[in-house]
Amino acid sequence: MSFHVVDLSRDPRRAQFDYFRSLANPYVGVTVPVDVTQVLAWTKRAGSSFFLTVLYAAARAANAVPELRRRVRGEAVVEYDRCPTSHTVALPDGSYCYCRLDAVLPLAEFLPYAAAEQARAMEHPSLEDQEQERLLFVSCVPWLSYTALVQPTPVPADSNPRITWGKYDRQGERTLLPVSLLANHALVDGIHIARFYQALERELADIAGGCEPPA
Repeated sequence: MSFHVVDLSRDPRRAQFDYFRSLANPYVGVTVPVDVTQVLAWTKRAGSSFFLTVLYAAARAANAVPELRRRVRGEAVVEYDRCPTSHTVALPDGSYCYCRLDAVLPLAEFLPYAAAEQARAMEHPSLEDQEQERLLFVSCVPWLSYTALVQPTPVPADSNPRITWGKYDRQGERTLLPVSLLANHALVDGIHIARFYQALERELADIAGGCEPPA
């Protein structure tokens, strides 16, 4: 996948980039309750995986925000044209492996492709990620609904966004899903995080309102 080098001398966030890069913990993150009432109903009607459907929407939402496609590379910043996901897949022994997906297909084609990739990952489990720099790290905690999440992060800091969600919770007539986004503050501000959640809501609404169920 192609990328271009960001001209930091002309970037309005140059001062913020320099400042947050100097911090021991440069990450910023939030957890937002996202309404999944309609998309959950869609997955049940379609007999589709709720997890993979949300992953598809989250991947496309993250790719819609250029700042979430940016990575720190030495003293430079690069911006990828598209970033695939690497998500955790539970294994029978209680551990997990990683599975990489690219959400460029229409949803009806993505779901069977993603299921096949998950099955292949389980047959040959690995915690190695190729071309790790451009990945979006995705995980799920389906056993509990939460209001905050602390993520492990490396030293020195990386710049891969981390997207995680928990167990959905029914509140009256609405079903809410806690979705967390963690990003490197040298590249991402609150407005960019907000744009991710706005894009996620649009993606979920599009699925619930317009997508044909997979064959």
